[in-house]
Amino acid sequence: MESFALHSLSTTTTTTTSFSTSLHTRISLLHRSPKPLSITKSSPSIPSLSTIRSSTQKPLPFSAFRTKNKTFSSKFRILALDKKSSDSSLSDSYEKPTPPQKGAKLIPLLISVSIGLIIRFAVPRPIGITPQAWQLLSIFLSTIAGLILSPLPVAAWAFLGLTTLLVTRTLSFTAAFSAFTNDVIWLIVISFFFARGFVKTGLGDRIATYFVKWLGKSTLGLSYGLILSEVLIAPAMPSTTARAGGVFLPIIKSLSLSAGSKPGDSSSTKLGSYLIQSQMQCAGSSSSLFLTAAAQNLLCFKLAEELGVMIPNPWISWLKAASLPALISLLVTPFVLYKLYPPETKDTPDAPAVAAKKLETMGPVSKNEWTMVATMLLAVSLWVFGDAIGIPSVVAAMIGLSILLLLGVLDWDDCLSEKSAWNTLAWFAVLVGMAGQLTNLGVISWMSGCVAKNLQSLSLSWPAAFGVLQASYFFIHYLFAGQVGHVGALYSAFLAMHLAAGVPGTLAALALAYNTNLFGALTHYSSGQSAVYYGAGYMDLPDVFKLGFVMALLNAIIWGVTGTFWWKFLGLY
Repeated sequence: MESFALHSLSTTTTTTTSFSTSLHTRISLLHRSPKPLSITKSSPSIPSLSTIRSSTQKPLPFSAFRTKNKTFSSKFRILALDKKSSDSSLSDSYEKPTPPQKGAKLIPLLISVSIGLIIRFAVPRPIGITPQAWQLLSIFLSTIAGLILSPLPVAAWAFLGLTTLLVTRTLSFTAAFSAFTNDVIWLIVISFFFARGFVKTGLGDRIATYFVKWLGKSTLGLSYGLILSEVLIAPAMPSTTARAGGVFLPIIKSLSLSAGSKPGDSSSTKLGSYLIQSQMQCAGSSSSLFLTAAAQNLLCFKLAEELGVMIPNPWISWLKAASLPALISLLVTPFVLYKLYPPETKDTPDAPAVAAKKLETMGPVSKNEWTMVATMLLAVSLWVFGDAIGIPSVVAAMIGLSILLLLGVLDWDDCLSEKSAWNTLAWFAVLVGMAGQLTNLGVISWMSGCVAKNLQSLSLSWPAAFGVLQASYFFIHYLFAGQVGHVGALYSAFLAMHLAAGVPGTLAALALAYNTNLFGALTHYSSGQSAVYYGAGYMDLPDVFKLGFVMALLNAIIWGVTGTFWWKFLGLY
């Protein structure tokens, strides 16, 4: 993907040329970003982001989130820019890469297996739970532990869990593989192919660049432009990690570097730190706004169906319930961060000109981009109105993918090389299959009944139980690396607890699903997009945790207060 930066004008002296070449090489090695657009001497009239005016004001003295000492955080940087090190030593460090891990990691493997064995053989089986159900629960919990501790890659570990089900004769082959024909899982897989189309055609980059052109005269406006472009892309690009790494991080990095804001040193606070933190914190609300904006949304929807919570016209119902609190959060979050975590550069007057120059370089909208736009409009329209005309969501997605293949926007090699899609198919299907069988064998209802009795003993009304369970589901995410693993481990159980406590089913299912997106910015390991943004090197680790907690509280207030009135108005309770 094209980078959104312009090189500084080259100089004529040998020394300066050598330094520029060296610095560019080191930036390319460390950031692994595409080559920026360059401006030669023949086009001196083109503005450069290096001329972006930087406010002489220092960060606000009351800001509790600016860390003066960068030493602690720098130890955790994936990317660093050390001007004092020589090119030769830098090259040497990359000539001897750490060999990839082969086989399972021993300690995580032992812990994950031990959890299943303890549940199976050391914990007494409750009355009313069959031996088959108890054995399935032990294998499920061992699988979940492995998803968290990662003795093997996620899909590989899920495959081991699936194999264990068959070897122990806990499930038949047909039952174990039943979820591989699940329509929601295939909708997720096809959506990954759509995301690849956005990146391959450059449409996602073009949309974001237009918003920079329209709103990028100030740092705050620049942030709102990037966020609005993500909202526009989100319903047709369901991977938050793909949006972060494939579209928005390259643009933010290029803007920041051109403004003199470099990762890993004091200049990071000029522009990059704020833009990345703002984009990361708003990604949760962007993903919450549409059912198809994140893979975990579709998984939550399917797990809710397994427990009998049927949401009519799901795409519209999801959007209506999320619209008001999500939009308020998207409007408030950049401004609050602007005060708590202020950028040193307040004005970016040249950013629109640079965006216009990039759009000129990209040329007119290509045939493939127009095809991508038309196909996604068709797919989204069918997702919205498909129920009324008898076209399921997955069939609508298949129609869209077929059009892209027929017209050459994507080819089958693109689909085969989309490893994340096939990886998701493998382990989503295993998790959904296990969760469905646990429900069929009565384990989930037994667990929810136990919790319901405890809640009743505390004499909690259903609104109070709703608040306690939602908060527990949210903050327990500190123990999880990633959102989908959290959903697979706890969504069904927590939804069952809500139902047992008397919470209306649709309200409980949607609120848990929205929280699944909102806790994605709690830490640098909470979600794929957070890991991508933190890895850029612009944020200190203490700031990630502090702001993650503060913004979580802010979102709890926004969604709690707004949702209370909005969901009552919509008749969800």
